[in-house]
Amino acid sequence: MSEQKEEMEEVEVIHSWSAPRSLSTCLMYSFAQRDDMEVLDEPLYAFFLRTTGIDRPYKEELLSEMESDGNKIVKEVIFGPGRKKYRFCKHIAKERLYGLPNDLMKKGKHFILIRNPIDILPSFDKVVPPTFLELGLADLVSIYNELCELGRAPTVIDAADLKRDPEATLRGLCDDLEIPFQDAMLKWEAGPKPVDGIWAPWWYKSVHKSTGFQQSKKYPVPFPFSLYELLEQSLPLYNSLRRHVKQNSSPIKSSLPPPDLPVPANEKLLAWVGDEILPRESAKVSVFDSVVQGGDSVWEGLRVYSGKIFKLDEHLDRLFDSAKALAFINVPTREEVKEAIFTTLIRNGMFDNAHIRLSLTRGKKVTSGMSPAFNLYGCTLIVLPEWKPPVYDNTHGITLVTATTRRNSPNNLDSKIHHNNLLNNILAKSSGMVQIEGNNANADDAIMLDKDGYVSETNATNIFLVKKGHILTPHADYCLPGITRATVMDLVVKEQLVLVERRISLSEFHTADEVWTTGTMGELTPVVKIDGRIIGTGQVGPVTLRVQNAYKKLTEESGVPIPTYHRT
Repeated sequence: MSEQKEEMEEVEVIHSWSAPRSLSTCLMYSFAQRDDMEVLDEPLYAFFLRTTGIDRPYKEELLSEMESDGNKIVKEVIFGPGRKKYRFCKHIAKERLYGLPNDLMKKGKHFILIRNPIDILPSFDKVVPPTFLELGLADLVSIYNELCELGRAPTVIDAADLKRDPEATLRGLCDDLEIPFQDAMLKWEAGPKPVDGIWAPWWYKSVHKSTGFQQSKKYPVPFPFSLYELLEQSLPLYNSLRRHVKQNSSPIKSSLPPPDLPVPANEKLLAWVGDEILPRESAKVSVFDSVVQGGDSVWEGLRVYSGKIFKLDEHLDRLFDSAKALAFINVPTREEVKEAIFTTLIRNGMFDNAHIRLSLTRGKKVTSGMSPAFNLYGCTLIVLPEWKPPVYDNTHGITLVTATTRRNSPNNLDSKIHHNNLLNNILAKSSGMVQIEGNNANADDAIMLDKDGYVSETNATNIFLVKKGHILTPHADYCLPGITRATVMDLVVKEQLVLVERRISLSEFHTADEVWTTGTMGELTPVVKIDGRIIGTGQVGPVTLRVQNAYKKLTEESGVPIPTYHRT
């Protein structure tokens, strides 16, 4: 008797939660190879069948041989004493029904195994017809959320990773479970196993042929499009869990670690896309959208100050002018755009120190191609809000370098159309960065010249200089006639300073007393060095400070109020 008592001891339970056809049985076999592990194959299955009344070919045999009382299963089967240090319980998510003891979730260590439904569904109907409930992904999401609420966020692994690199995935899982990895987990004997459930002859025929985690075939089987709607319903649930996988299971795999966000609070935000508000990771446009097909879109940048949107109407004027110049049709009304902006800001609680990237695409196409005749769905509106302080150092100033890429001529693409096709500007920034590396310098943006060699703007902003008390800025022939540019020009006049708009050579900027740039995202930014030349004294100049202060005052006093905002 004493020897028997010594053999039976309290075990540490490891719960595996998954949907059917997710490699869960292979994973059970893997853990069964360990010398410190006993395994249970779906201990909740009899309780599930008895409670739901669902029929299965093996139901009577299963109910006669397995415990079906939920309380007894949890207390005696799952958490009862054992002869090994650990007990691995393979659970199918849909089998966790209401009425089971709370200990099921509160005790033991839990992890979730997921698999892309596009890989599950083609083979699902070998035993039962596939349905949303049978697939059980909603149950998996509920399990994940409940464990998080209990302060026990589970590890999530993807079956694709188990197939692609089983050792690395299993080592990572063992680390998270705080158990040592064993090499024996990587292979097992083919054929039925003593740990198999009664249902094995119906479900495990293919897995019985396996001796380990087999690599996926290079090319998949065709997807049964009769299940297309089920895929549409289930894929977002899979993706919501996949975001918590440490290892990227994409076939086109990036080795880059997840980057830090400039403003961590933007990790959780809501964006408007089309006609709905979506969380950050779900805020996507169709692959058929014109902005994807050819950068066919117009945009504006908006800033929010103390519950008001600065220069909203001026920005909307330019947005609709740009859309008209590009012959967009089925454009949302001005009021609809405003309501989308207000709603998005209110939902995010963004009433100050925020920036909006407002885009209007030509819309989704019925088939890929350049022709606007394919755009039959109407325009796509995107409202992307972010917590975003000014993006440049407006206190100490920035450094510029001249790009080799020239600004587009109106002969090619009129800069007065505020379009999303920004390759010209991106190439200028890139060529500027190449020069930066060659000169071992440090620059923030690149100056762009027009086809005749005169300064146009930077890759992201308009530009001004001060010389002997006069303020100069290039004509808006080759540059965007920015809203902030126009605002600053008005302020210069109101400050009774001399404003000149003309062609300006690069050397004039090199020898200026002061230089600044303007843009919604950066506001009014001093420039202290261009192409290695110190501008003026190398400090922010008095005229720059004067106009900065006037601009700041204007942002405090004007703007379109956000409905429901009350200043505290």
